[in-house]
Amino acid sequence: MKLKYFVKNSLLRPWDGIIVLLLILLSFAPIVVFSINRVNEAPTQQAVLSVDGKEIKSFDLNDEKQSYTYRYTDPDGDYNLIEIKGTKIRIKEANCGDQICVRRGWIDQSGETIVCLPHKLLIEVKASDGGETGSVIY
Repeated sequence: MKLKYFVKNSLLRPWDGIIVLLLILLSFAPIVVFSINRVNEAPTQQAVLSVDGKEIKSFDLNDEKQSYTYRYTDPDGDYNLIEIKGTKIRIKEANCGDQICVRRGWIDQSGETIVCLPHKLLIEVKASDGGETGSVIY
């Protein structure tokens, strides 16, 4: 008896529940669209090392078997030891005071960056064609 009374006197109509359910399902549509887009893209990426806005070196991040380190030393003697392993890159060691660049860890997605502010150093992962083909979806 209470259910009939509630249904009769409520502001909700029978189609309201269906519309709410449909809206909830449609809210997940961007996740589906972007994940399909990410699967179809070829991950050709490179990491670009720039210091004080000038590009110094680029590293190819397409070879799964590669593993090496690169040491950048500026004229003042400050250094950053950059490690490339497979399709990932990180700053392994630096003689800056805060060590934020070292704690940043590995990056491998287009658009991700590592910044060492005391040395004015920036490492950014980019798609080889300059686009955002390897964008990560959070």
